[in-house]
Amino acid sequence: MPETVKKDGTTNGRGLRVGVCGPVGTGKSSLIALLCRELSADLEIGVVTNDIYTDEDARFLRSAGVLDPARIRAVETGACPHTAIRDDVTANLIAVEELEEEFAPLDVVLVESGGDNLTATFSPALVDTQIFLIDVAGGGDVARKGGPGIERADLLVVNKTDLAPYVGVDPAAMVSDAGSVREGRPVIALSRTDPASVEELIAWVRSELTRHRGGSLVPADPGPMAPHFHADGTSHAHEHDAEHVHDHQHA
Repeated sequence: MPETVKKDGTTNGRGLRVGVCGPVGTGKSSLIALLCRELSADLEIGVVTNDIYTDEDARFLRSAGVLDPARIRAVETGACPHTAIRDDVTANLIAVEELEEEFAPLDVVLVESGGDNLTATFSPALVDTQIFLIDVAGGGDVARKGGPGIERADLLVVNKTDLAPYVGVDPAAMVSDAGSVREGRPVIALSRTDPASVEELIAWVRSELTRHRGGSLVPADPGPMAPHFHADGTSHAHEHDAEHVHDHQHA
């Protein structure tokens, strides 16, 4: 893609691609809606959602009025959600690149994974940086169970902290548990009703965008994923050649 002039006057071949991943029900679509509302006044944004057999997440975002509906695309994976965000990212890359071409210049493209489990992570061939979500309603022990997303995603969000009193969970303990396994990587305890936590999230995204524009953001691979089971009873582990995807990312 040829270089385009951004709103801040800088040039870059394409916008920042941000992956949003996490188990079913952790609030991925709501977080993307929040980012769109907070950032779209001064940034050009596109969204790609993933699900196995439906475009429901895309329809939710369109109905929320957070962006021009044409800027929100859906990928129906038809298979394990891991596959389309990590193993064969072709469908997502096509959707992202079509958005970038149609609405150039885009500053940020948000890619939402299909709802899965604690093992799913994005390929660095697809996104530049990734957010992994867990939520207090999933249980206070989730953070200390670890996994590639919890431990090594660029940002971990402990979501829905406003629900903590109703589910008997201590968000501060979850953040502490996460911090003990993340080796200094950032953790945000988030609630849409808490302006300070929302601002912390927005500041992180803007910081990643600044690093991307400056050429200092290098996509990191949180994987490999642990072996996992599918509904048909089969199990397998996803392997990834980090050197190959890094080359593909910058081709």
